[in-house]
Amino acid sequence: MPLLPLVGHLEARSRLLQAITAGSLPQTLLLVGPDGVGKQRLALWTAQRLVCEGPAGEPCGSCGPCKRVLNLGHPDVHWFVPIQRPKAGEPDKQVEEAAETLGEIMAERREKPLWSLPDGMWAHGIPSARLLLKRAVLTPAEAKRKVFIVGNAERLIAQAGAEDAPNALLKVLEEPPADTQFLLTASDPRRLLPTIRSRSVIVRLGRLPDAEVRGFLTTHAGLSSKVADERVATADGSIGAALAEDGSAAKHRDAAASVIDAVVAGDGRQFERALGQPPYQARGDFSAMLDALSQLLADAAREGTGGSPRRAVPKALKGRPVAGLTAASELVMAAREAAQGNVNPQLLLAALALDLEEALCV
Repeated sequence: MPLLPLVGHLEARSRLLQAITAGSLPQTLLLVGPDGVGKQRLALWTAQRLVCEGPAGEPCGSCGPCKRVLNLGHPDVHWFVPIQRPKAGEPDKQVEEAAETLGEIMAERREKPLWSLPDGMWAHGIPSARLLLKRAVLTPAEAKRKVFIVGNAERLIAQAGAEDAPNALLKVLEEPPADTQFLLTASDPRRLLPTIRSRSVIVRLGRLPDAEVRGFLTTHAGLSSKVADERVATADGSIGAALAEDGSAAKHRDAAASVIDAVVAGDGRQFERALGQPPYQARGDFSAMLDALSQLLADAAREGTGGSPRRAVPKALKGRPVAGLTAASELVMAAREAAQGNVNPQLLLAALALDLEEALCV
């Protein structure tokens, strides 16, 4: 089935259309905004407009190129998303495996166009970067230009010190082919190489109005009005966050809250919690738990500065100094990046617990 309609971001759409019509669209755009607000969907909408054969304005949606983009089948629109590390040993075989994996993900999204965040351990590695470079030098198959969408571009750095993938992309961004458009998306652009940020024109996207999130949930996600209202209340203007409010999201928040409780309690309980962390095969869940931990700390900081938290703040975080909460958030961010490497979650959580205790309890 085709992609679901793009929701909101009318101002950003208007500016993009003006630039496309004037022929002044920068070759590399970086769409920045919170998780789940539609950055990649807007990138696909932009790609659709760039290949559309209809009149100026919004993509017509009815011409052949538009339909192929909406069905994720246009030969000149290449959508790269984080993938698991290829199992093949030879570089050429790794590139082939990356292409196959991306093809499988696109086929799955054609069947189920409500996608979620990729696994916490998936990234844009060297095989994906090589595949992108390989496709970037090709002549467009049917359109006037090729469009490359790199979703979750902050995952170009798979682990600290492993910068080959972003550097490989940087080469083509420095001197992009004249017939090539790059659309990168990131929730946290600080995690991109500064050289990539400096070569990109940033388009910032904000939260969606609650009414637009609610309308999407009831119309396209099939949720009842009651359930939609409950999810909107904690989604903070993010369709993706609203869709993620299922059992798995609650599980990760509970795990994050238990980490906070253990850290505040001290007396060795933080180490008991670390030893209870499942080992290597659960690293995806571990990364998701760290994301939930970051959200809890952010909610506590909002409340501490007089704002309204998205969700109820755990009792253990109430009244904590905002400076300590901010320092704790930075520690979790560093651990989140380290979790993408070949690390033992138990050891990483034990070290993080000690650092969090110093930030929150001293």
